[in-house]
Amino acid sequence: MSQKVALVTGAAAGIGAEICRRLAQDGMAVGVLDVNIEGAQKVAGEIVANGGKAMALQASVADRGEVTGAVNALRQTFGPVTVLVNNAGIAGFVPFEQVTDELWDRTMAINLKGTFIVTQVVLPDMKDAHWGRIINISSSSAQSGTAGMAAYSSSKGGVISFTKTLALELGPLGITVNNVPPASITGTIMYEENKNLMPMTPEQAAQMMPVRRLGEAADIANAVSWLASEATGYVTGQTIGVNGGRVIG
Repeated sequence: MSQKVALVTGAAAGIGAEICRRLAQDGMAVGVLDVNIEGAQKVAGEIVANGGKAMALQASVADRGEVTGAVNALRQTFGPVTVLVNNAGIAGFVPFEQVTDELWDRTMAINLKGTFIVTQVVLPDMKDAHWGRIINISSSSAQSGTAGMAAYSSSKGGVISFTKTLALELGPLGITVNNVPPASITGTIMYEENKNLMPMTPEQAAQMMPVRRLGEAADIANAVSWLASEATGYVTGQTIGVNGGRVIG
């Protein structure tokens, strides 16, 4: 554990990519995992070019075999994985009555089951080290609800409950588990794909926030950096809202 090894899912762009960059700046070797291997390679290449350590990994988080292969490759290259950021997710605005079984199942498979699978695959390394940091990216929509996002909000609500349960189970092993629910984060694939379906313009949405701006990927990466550090050994089971005040309390 002379150098910590982190795995970040959904890391080819947006929040995941920024988290990878920040953890590499913090001195960690980073596994950049995504179904989009070209994007993951670009992020890993940027980190290496800036003097850090990173490798691109391709897997669907909903496929245990693919995840296991990717994690094994990361272990063989850099060593045991003791920091995990479950960021991979999909979203979309669909009226509840138009949500199909296929959409519901796919959303749950990636957002919730994927978080379960990746955590279970990585956990043995943390148990062996008697140290670990698991950070799940949830959503402020799971806290407040969002019209047209029944599948997404439900899946991310599951992530919050999953976080609390694992914190209880893994705390005695030296492993902390927390979650970060973002609000609207500009520049992400999820945001760009859905902004025209949102009930208000970005400018209007910003004025609804107490801080009068929308979020940036760096805002989330800053919180993840703190939760992944040695300084947070007494912080577990918590929902650390990084949302500009959209959800308070």
